Amino acid sequence: MTSAVPIRQLPDVLINQIAAGEVVERPASVVKELVENALDAGAGRVDIDLEDGGIRLIRIRDDGLGIEPQELPLAVQRHATSKIATLDDLEGVATLGFRGEALPSIASVSRFALISRTRDAEHATAIEVDGGLVAAPVPRSHPHGTTVEVRDLFYNVPARRRFLKAERTELSHIEDWLRQLALARPDVELRVSHNGKPSRRWKGERDLLSGERLHEALGPDFVKHSLRVEHGTVADDGRALRLQGWIAEPSYNRASTDQQFLFVNERAVRDRGVAHAVRQAYADVLFHGRHPAYVLFLSLDPRRVDVNVHPAKHEVRFRDGRLIHDFVYRTLQGVLAETRAGAAVATFNAPAATVAAPGAWSAPMRQSPLGLQVAETRAAYEALYATPDAAAPIAMPTTAPSLAANDEPTLPPLGYAVAQLHGIYILAECADGLIVVDMHAAHERIGYEKLKHAHDGEGLRTQPLLVPQTVAVSEREADVAEREAATLAQLGFEVTRTGVQSLLLRAVPALLANGDTEGLLRDVLADLREHGETRRIAAARDELLATMACHHAVRANRRLTIHEMNALLREMEATERSGQCNHGRPTWARFSLAEIDKWFLRGR
Repeated sequence: MTSAVPIRQLPDVLINQIAAGEVVERPASVVKELVENALDAGAGRVDIDLEDGGIRLIRIRDDGLGIEPQELPLAVQRHATSKIATLDDLEGVATLGFRGEALPSIASVSRFALISRTRDAEHATAIEVDGGLVAAPVPRSHPHGTTVEVRDLFYNVPARRRFLKAERTELSHIEDWLRQLALARPDVELRVSHNGKPSRRWKGERDLLSGERLHEALGPDFVKHSLRVEHGTVADDGRALRLQGWIAEPSYNRASTDQQFLFVNERAVRDRGVAHAVRQAYADVLFHGRHPAYVLFLSLDPRRVDVNVHPAKHEVRFRDGRLIHDFVYRTLQGVLAETRAGAAVATFNAPAATVAAPGAWSAPMRQSPLGLQVAETRAAYEALYATPDAAAPIAMPTTAPSLAANDEPTLPPLGYAVAQLHGIYILAECADGLIVVDMHAAHERIGYEKLKHAHDGEGLRTQPLLVPQTVAVSEREADVAEREAATLAQLGFEVTRTGVQSLLLRAVPALLANGDTEGLLRDVLADLREHGETRRIAAARDELLATMACHHAVRANRRLTIHEMNALLREMEATERSGQCNHGRPTWARFSLAEIDKWFLRGR
């Protein structure tokens, strides 16, 4: 059989333009590739000059090591790179670039110039490429480092140029990527100009701990509401994993994923497995339909992550995705568990925040009608506010002693209750102002956490089915069920494969036996196939427990005694995630004395 069209080798210019279709999507892609090359060359400062949103001009100047004159023509050839030489190097890539495709791809769709000078060279050398045609190198005057100029992007590929957006849109894409870079590399100074005018300067700083770049990149509200993440572990094979960065408190949430930044070994990437782990960690503290904000740095052995997944290098593939998913989920879950009402969260693995200084307000405990423990405080406070009949109105005195008595130097974080407002809110005086608590939301979270702990303590029970149920599945789902039989058993499912596309369900989790167990099994299999891990059973169980906690929580218009109100405040301080109810609504708010003074124009 002969082909109607003979097979032939494509010319290099056309090959580079095809590659450019993957590497160069828009001006932001060019900026990304060129700046990453500058960072790999050890740059401490990078200047980025743009015109017309990068369409007319992109100029990247760095103070890095430079390129030897004889290597300049090779730099614009396909698959020529100084970053890797062997397969072993490829499997352990530690640099941002490594494929050797960026420069020739960019040069094939633009008017391109490369000028470079090494530390010991007397002068710089320049090379120009016009639509893929390479000119001879010539000497130039230039400081140590490298400058790359890209003019008239896609001038010779009009179909691609028509897909570019307006100047402001293309510039915003560049700014978005530079924001990621600024977070990943705070040690590098970045200077940006557009149409001849300075537009942004990211000053170099030692690390992100100063908060200046966080403040610039994500705004003061993120910094104010961020929780520090710092956790490391050693896997079974002896290799270290480390997760650092910041996650936002649940009360600071977004309508979109615009403030979600993940860096793997300093490379900005998107990963569905890590995103899924983050969503699960926020599962019962975030309002429905809202998204968390975070800046996370995951560090691991380069050999445990494959960065050679896509030419644009936006994605990675982990050697052990299940391990990474579980590590991220458990780390963030631990941080969020410490978001107790009134407490400041520091670093994961740090000691839990103390409710008050030792001996400041400890006292004998007694049971309240709400099923909570209440600490009796000073006799004067008890005598002043105690009400013998829970149904009787609370009589407020005309005068009251200061709550911070001499024998009580530190108040609890949520202070002491002084009144109940409209049968819905508890008002409490704290050290620096007023605390307002939604009593139903707070009691709901307390009951929910207690139910979860109780069920975790007794373990997951299974309930055998009187009549085993046949479940029709796809062949891939059946393969997963057969391979993950032990995992399914731990989740309460006893499943055996009976055919190419059929399973036999013999037992289910007892707590969920009255629900849609077949649908739940399918969801579990889908999670195991995609993420290698699932929390479907725990999530379904938690949803049921949350409903129970909601039904048993104190209702609006229930008159509480001062003892009951204080019992609720103390339990909030001791309960994990008590800053939000089970649905993600806040349970409390603080108004400082300075804020209250502003209401009444005091001090003006």
